[in-house]
Amino acid sequence: MSPHALLALLLQYPDSEILDARDDIVAAVHESHSSLRDDQALSEFLSWWVATSEYQLQSAYVDTFDLGRRCALHVTYALFGDRRERGMALLRLKARYAAHGFALSDAELPDFLPVMLEYAAADADGDALLSEHRVPLELLRAALHEGHSPYEAVVAAACSLLGVLTEEERAQARQIAAEGPPMETVGLEPFAPPDIMPEMSGDLRR
Repeated sequence: MSPHALLALLLQYPDSEILDARDDIVAAVHESHSSLRDDQALSEFLSWWVATSEYQLQSAYVDTFDLGRRCALHVTYALFGDRRERGMALLRLKARYAAHGFALSDAELPDFLPVMLEYAAADADGDALLSEHRVPLELLRAALHEGHSPYEAVVAAACSLLGVLTEEERAQARQIAAEGPPMETVGLEPFAPPDIMPEMSGDLRR
C-alpha cells in the first residue's frame, strides 16, 4: 500500500472497520516507504492510535477535526474561507478527479484531505495536486501543533512527501496564519497565532 493511501486511512474517522484493521495498517506503515517507516513522530502517533480505546479515539477525532474550522480536513477552506470562490475550487477539483477516472462518492467533498491522499495513491497527478495545496496543508499542521494533537504527526508526514516549502509558500502561510482565511462575513479569527508558523518548523523559519 502506498504512503498516501496509508496516511489517508489514518486521517479517516476511526469507525469500526478502520479500528478492526489497526494492526494491519500499522504493520503496513512499518513496511512502507522509509519516509513513513523512519518517522519517529508518526511511530509515536501509531502507538497512541493503537493503544487508545474506540470511544476516546473517536472523541479525539471529532474534537480535533469536526468542532472547529482551523483544523478542518477540508483544505481549500484555509485559502478561500466562506467565500464563493471555494465553491468554484471544489468544482475544479471534482472535474480534475473525473478527468483522471477517479470516482468520488456523493457524500465526499473533493477537498477532504483523505480523499486527496487517496487520489495521490491512485494517480500520478495526485502529487501535483497535493503540492498545489501545500500551504493549507502546512497551516493545518501548524494548527494541530498548536492544539497539541497527535494527528499533527500524520499531516506532517503528508507534508514531508512534498519536499521543502518555497519562499513564496512560506510567505503565504505566514500571512494566512496571522490574518486567517478570507471570509465574506465579519468576526474573522486568525488561523493560528502569528508566531506559531515560524516556531513550528525549520521550513518556515527562513
